[in-house]
Amino acid sequence: MHVVIMGCGRLGSTLAGNLESRGHSVAVIDQNSDAFRRLGSEFGGITVTGIGFDRDVLRAAGIERADAFAAVSSGDNSNIISARLARETFGVSRVVARIYDSRRAQVYERLGIPTVATIRWAADRMVRHLVPEGTVEVFRDPTSVVSIVEVPLHRDWVGRTLKELEAATGARVAYLMRFGMGTLGTPSTVIQDGDQIFMLVTDDTVGGVLDVAAGTQTEGH
Repeated sequence: MHVVIMGCGRLGSTLAGNLESRGHSVAVIDQNSDAFRRLGSEFGGITVTGIGFDRDVLRAAGIERADAFAAVSSGDNSNIISARLARETFGVSRVVARIYDSRRAQVYERLGIPTVATIRWAADRMVRHLVPEGTVEVFRDPTSVVSIVEVPLHRDWVGRTLKELEAATGARVAYLMRFGMGTLGTPSTVIQDGDQIFMLVTDDTVGGVLDVAAGTQTEGH
């Protein structure tokens, strides 16, 4: 894949390095040529100095052959203008824009442009850690039937396996976070103190799953 990234701040440079390490070709656009220093000396992609919604700049970055475009500059307006240009003028199929104003994010989502509302995402993550009780939904499928929710566990689950948790709740574990890293568990994975467990549920089953996971009396105790 060829990916064009507009914005070479901390997010843009990290994204560029991540994509390049996965074998993709990457072009990065930024108004400030000094910003490209964040890419490091090992970066082998294209760097283009200019405004990310200038058509000639986009062409210089290879937008006409791009499979994906990410607008991650510090300006909402610039991100949206460039994202719409990439999608509607150059026909890039995979486009995403970083947006600070969550109200704008909802509008552009309706236009078919996926957005990452930075402040909203950060706030949600912090609330998840500060007030872990209740349902924290992190994904819902397009048909709105299946969702992934974070399931707070009672301390009695520590030392037991994911297989036991799935048997007791009747739901499947999608993944878990351990030491800040996502991982796909196996039935024999033992739950450790501090693990965050995310499970696949439906609206009809989520209440029961949460009750079982948070209950002081777990199966086999």
